[in-house]
Amino acid sequence: MQWTDDGIILGTRRHGETSAIVELMTRAHGRHLGLVRGGRSRRHRPTLQPGNSVAAVWRARLHDHLGTYALELTKARAARLIEQPVSLHVAQAAAALLRLLPERDPHADLFDGLSAILDLPDELTLATSMLVRLELKLLDELGFGLDLESCAAGGDDDLLYVSPKSGRAVGRTAGEPYRERLLLLPGFLLAAPAAEPPGAQDVLDGFELTGFFMARHVHGPRGLAPSEARGTLEAMLRREVAIAAGG
Repeated sequence: MQWTDDGIILGTRRHGETSAIVELMTRAHGRHLGLVRGGRSRRHRPTLQPGNSVAAVWRARLHDHLGTYALELTKARAARLIEQPVSLHVAQAAAALLRLLPERDPHADLFDGLSAILDLPDELTLATSMLVRLELKLLDELGFGLDLESCAAGGDDDLLYVSPKSGRAVGRTAGEPYRERLLLLPGFLLAAPAAEPPGAQDVLDGFELTGFFMARHVHGPRGLAPSEARGTLEAMLRREVAIAAGG
Protein backbone atom coordinates (compact mmCIF):
# COMPACT_ATOMS: atom_id res chain seq x y z
CA MET A 1 0.00 0.00 0.00
CA GLN A 2 1.05 3.61 -0.53
CA TRP A 3 0.06 7.18 0.25
CA THR A 4 1.38 10.69 -0.47
CA ASP A 5 1.06 13.57 1.97
CA ASP A 6 2.57 16.83 3.20
CA GLY A 7 4.73 16.37 6.28
CA ILE A 8 6.84 18.25 8.83
CA ILE A 9 9.80 16.48 10.38
CA LEU A 10 9.48 16.13 14.17
CA GLY A 11 12.61 14.06 14.69
CA THR A 12 14.79 11.18 13.54
CA ARG A 13 16.71 8.32 15.08
CA ARG A 14 19.35 6.05 13.61
CA HIS A 15 18.45 2.60 12.36
CA GLY A 16 21.25 0.21 11.57
CA GLU A 17 24.43 1.48 9.99
CA THR A 18 23.01 3.74 7.29
CA SER A 19 19.25 4.26 7.67
CA ALA A 20 17.06 6.48 9.82
CA ILE A 21 13.56 6.25 11.26
CA VAL A 22 11.84 9.56 10.58
CA GLU A 23 8.90 10.89 12.59
CA LEU A 24 6.60 13.17 10.60
CA MET A 25 3.53 15.17 11.44
CA THR A 26 1.45 14.79 8.30
CA ARG A 27 -1.70 16.60 7.28
CA ALA A 28 -3.91 13.59 6.52
CA HIS A 29 -2.16 10.71 8.30
CA GLY A 30 -1.23 12.27 11.64
CA ARG A 31 2.01 11.57 13.46
CA HIS A 32 3.57 8.83 11.39
CA LEU A 33 6.93 7.05 11.43
CA GLY A 34 8.75 5.50 8.51
CA LEU A 35 12.17 4.24 7.48
CA VAL A 36 14.41 6.26 5.16
CA ARG A 37 16.99 3.97 3.65
CA GLY A 38 20.38 5.68 3.60
CA GLY A 39 18.91 8.41 5.81
CA ARG A 40 22.20 9.00 7.60
CA SER A 41 24.02 9.79 4.37
CA ARG A 42 25.37 13.22 3.49
CA ARG A 43 22.75 13.48 0.74
CA HIS A 44 19.76 12.97 3.05
CA ARG A 45 21.04 14.74 6.15
CA PRO A 46 20.06 18.33 5.15
CA THR A 47 16.50 17.21 4.43
CA LEU A 48 16.00 15.13 7.58
CA GLN A 49 16.22 18.03 10.03
CA PRO A 50 13.43 18.84 12.53
CA GLY A 51 11.20 21.66 11.36
CA ASN A 52 11.66 21.06 7.64
CA SER A 53 8.60 20.51 5.46
CA VAL A 54 8.63 17.60 3.01
CA ALA A 55 6.50 15.91 0.39
CA ALA A 56 6.27 12.33 1.66
CA VAL A 57 5.53 9.07 -0.08
CA TRP A 58 5.02 6.16 2.32
CA ARG A 59 5.02 2.55 1.19
CA ALA A 60 4.46 -0.70 3.06
CA ARG A 61 3.15 -4.17 2.36
CA LEU A 62 0.60 -3.91 5.19
CA HIS A 63 -1.00 -0.92 6.92
CA ASP A 64 0.46 -1.69 10.35
CA HIS A 65 4.05 -2.09 9.11
CA LEU A 66 6.66 0.61 9.74
CA GLY A 67 7.01 1.17 6.01
CA THR A 68 9.51 3.28 4.11
CA TYR A 69 9.52 6.96 3.25
CA ALA A 70 10.65 8.76 0.12
CA LEU A 71 10.96 12.42 1.14
CA GLU A 72 11.44 15.55 -0.92
CA LEU A 73 12.29 18.82 0.81
CA THR A 74 9.65 21.52 0.19
CA LYS A 75 10.59 24.11 2.82
CA ALA A 76 13.86 24.29 4.72
CA ARG A 77 13.57 25.82 8.19
CA ALA A 78 16.17 23.97 10.27
CA ALA A 79 19.07 26.38 9.71
CA ARG A 80 16.95 29.40 10.68
CA LEU A 81 15.54 27.66 13.75
CA ILE A 82 19.00 26.80 15.05
CA GLU A 83 20.02 30.46 14.85
CA GLN A 84 16.87 31.81 16.57
CA PRO A 85 16.54 30.68 20.21
CA VAL A 86 12.87 31.54 20.69
CA SER A 87 11.82 29.85 17.45
CA LEU A 88 13.93 26.80 18.26
CA HIS A 89 12.44 26.31 21.73
CA VAL A 90 8.90 26.89 20.44
CA ALA A 91 9.49 24.31 17.70
CA GLN A 92 10.81 21.80 20.25
CA ALA A 93 7.88 22.43 22.61
CA ALA A 94 5.38 22.03 19.76
CA ALA A 95 6.99 18.77 18.64
CA ALA A 96 6.82 17.44 22.21
CA LEU A 97 3.10 18.27 22.28
CA LEU A 98 2.37 16.45 19.05
CA ARG A 99 4.19 13.36 20.30
CA LEU A 100 1.36 13.04 22.81
CA LEU A 101 -1.01 12.19 19.96
CA PRO A 102 -1.76 8.58 19.05
CA GLU A 103 0.32 7.55 16.06
CA ARG A 104 -1.45 7.61 12.68
CA ASP A 105 -4.43 9.55 14.04
CA PRO A 106 -5.10 12.47 11.65
CA HIS A 107 -5.26 16.01 13.09
CA ALA A 108 -5.18 18.44 10.18
CA ASP A 109 -5.74 21.52 12.37
CA LEU A 110 -2.73 20.62 14.53
CA PHE A 111 -0.62 20.13 11.41
CA ASP A 112 -1.63 23.61 10.23
CA GLY A 113 -0.95 25.02 13.70
CA LEU A 114 2.54 23.55 13.73
CA SER A 115 3.25 24.89 10.25
CA ALA A 116 2.13 28.39 11.29
CA ILE A 117 4.27 28.32 14.45
CA LEU A 118 7.38 27.27 12.54
CA ASP A 119 7.00 30.22 10.17
CA LEU A 120 6.65 32.88 12.88
CA PRO A 121 9.37 35.48 13.45
CA ASP A 122 11.68 35.06 16.43
CA GLU A 123 9.47 37.17 18.70
CA LEU A 124 8.94 35.80 22.20
CA THR A 125 5.39 36.77 23.12
CA LEU A 126 3.99 36.25 19.62
CA ALA A 127 5.50 32.77 19.27
CA THR A 128 4.63 31.64 22.79
CA SER A 129 1.05 32.92 22.51
CA MET A 130 0.64 30.72 19.43
CA LEU A 131 2.08 27.80 21.39
CA VAL A 132 -0.62 28.36 24.05
CA ARG A 133 -3.23 28.24 21.27
CA LEU A 134 -1.72 24.97 20.03
CA GLU A 135 -1.98 23.50 23.53
CA LEU A 136 -5.65 24.51 23.68
CA LYS A 137 -6.24 22.88 20.31
CA LEU A 138 -4.46 19.71 21.42
CA LEU A 139 -6.69 19.50 24.51
CA ASP A 140 -9.72 19.90 22.26
CA GLU A 141 -8.54 17.24 19.80
CA LEU A 142 -7.94 14.78 22.65
CA GLY A 143 -11.46 15.33 24.02
CA PHE A 144 -10.61 17.71 26.89
CA GLY A 145 -11.46 21.02 25.25
CA LEU A 146 -12.21 24.14 27.30
CA ASP A 147 -15.37 26.19 26.83
CA LEU A 148 -14.21 29.79 26.57
CA GLU A 149 -17.21 31.13 24.63
CA SER A 150 -19.61 32.10 27.42
CA CYS A 151 -19.85 32.47 31.18
CA ALA A 152 -20.55 29.25 33.04
CA ALA A 153 -22.78 31.19 35.43
CA GLY A 154 -24.69 32.82 32.58
CA GLY A 155 -25.39 36.43 31.74
CA ASP A 156 -21.86 37.86 32.06
CA ASP A 157 -19.96 38.71 28.88
CA ASP A 158 -16.83 40.14 30.53
CA LEU A 159 -14.99 36.82 30.61
CA LEU A 160 -12.01 36.96 32.95
CA TYR A 161 -11.61 33.55 34.59
CA VAL A 162 -11.78 29.80 33.92
CA SER A 163 -13.16 27.28 36.38
CA PRO A 164 -10.52 24.62 37.17
CA LYS A 165 -13.34 22.16 37.82
CA SER A 166 -15.40 22.52 34.66
CA GLY A 167 -12.95 24.12 32.22
CA ARG A 168 -15.56 26.77 31.42
CA ALA A 169 -15.11 30.53 31.27
CA VAL A 170 -16.43 32.67 34.12
CA GLY A 171 -17.30 36.35 33.89
CA ARG A 172 -15.87 39.12 36.06
CA THR A 173 -18.99 39.65 38.19
CA ALA A 174 -19.79 35.99 38.74
CA GLY A 175 -16.16 35.07 39.40
CA GLU A 176 -15.14 37.92 41.68
CA PRO A 177 -16.16 36.19 44.97
CA TYR A 178 -14.18 33.09 43.94
CA ARG A 179 -11.26 34.66 42.11
CA GLU A 180 -8.64 33.02 44.33
CA ARG A 181 -9.88 29.59 43.21
CA LEU A 182 -10.15 30.40 39.50
CA LEU A 183 -7.62 30.49 36.69
CA LEU A 184 -7.11 33.71 34.74
CA LEU A 185 -8.34 33.85 31.15
CA PRO A 186 -6.00 36.12 29.13
CA GLY A 187 -7.71 38.29 26.58
CA PHE A 188 -5.68 37.06 23.62
CA LEU A 189 -7.46 33.70 23.84
CA LEU A 190 -10.85 35.34 23.32
CA ALA A 191 -10.10 36.63 19.84
CA ALA A 192 -8.36 35.66 16.63
CA PRO A 193 -4.55 36.10 16.64
CA ALA A 194 -3.72 39.78 16.33
CA ALA A 195 -0.86 41.49 14.53
CA GLU A 196 0.34 42.92 17.85
CA PRO A 197 1.54 40.23 20.28
CA PRO A 198 0.08 40.09 23.80
CA GLY A 199 2.12 41.05 26.84
CA ALA A 200 4.47 38.59 28.50
CA GLN A 201 2.28 38.36 31.63
CA ASP A 202 -0.76 37.55 29.48
CA VAL A 203 1.13 34.68 27.86
CA LEU A 204 2.30 33.42 31.26
CA ASP A 205 -1.35 33.39 32.35
CA GLY A 206 -2.11 31.40 29.22
CA PHE A 207 0.67 28.92 30.02
CA GLU A 208 -0.72 28.50 33.54
CA LEU A 209 -4.20 27.88 32.15
CA THR A 210 -3.25 25.29 29.55
CA GLY A 211 -0.58 23.78 31.80
CA PHE A 212 -3.17 23.09 34.51
CA PHE A 213 -5.45 21.15 32.18
CA MET A 214 -2.56 19.44 30.36
CA ALA A 215 -1.30 18.20 33.73
CA ARG A 216 -4.74 16.95 34.72
CA HIS A 217 -5.79 15.26 31.50
CA VAL A 218 -2.65 14.51 29.48
CA HIS A 219 0.68 14.66 31.28
CA GLY A 220 -0.43 13.48 34.71
CA PRO A 221 -2.25 10.28 33.66
CA ARG A 222 0.81 9.28 31.59
CA GLY A 223 3.33 10.08 34.30
CA LEU A 224 4.93 12.75 32.11
CA ALA A 225 6.18 16.28 32.69
CA PRO A 226 5.96 19.26 30.32
CA SER A 227 8.86 19.55 27.91
CA GLU A 228 12.09 21.22 28.93
CA ALA A 229 11.66 23.63 26.01
CA ARG A 230 8.34 24.83 27.43
CA GLY A 231 10.00 25.48 30.79
CA THR A 232 12.73 27.49 29.07
CA LEU A 233 10.12 29.63 27.32
CA GLU A 234 8.32 30.27 30.60
CA ALA A 235 11.62 31.40 32.13
CA MET A 236 12.16 33.78 29.18
CA LEU A 237 8.69 35.25 29.69
CA ARG A 238 9.29 35.72 33.42
CA ARG A 239 12.47 37.63 32.63
CA GLU A 240 10.48 39.87 30.27
CA VAL A 241 7.95 40.56 33.03
CA ALA A 242 10.71 41.35 35.52
CA ILE A 243 12.43 43.71 33.07
CA ALA A 244 9.16 45.52 32.36
CA ALA A 245 8.63 45.91 36.11
CA GLY A 246 12.11 47.35 36.51
CA GLY A 247 13.49 44.25 38.21
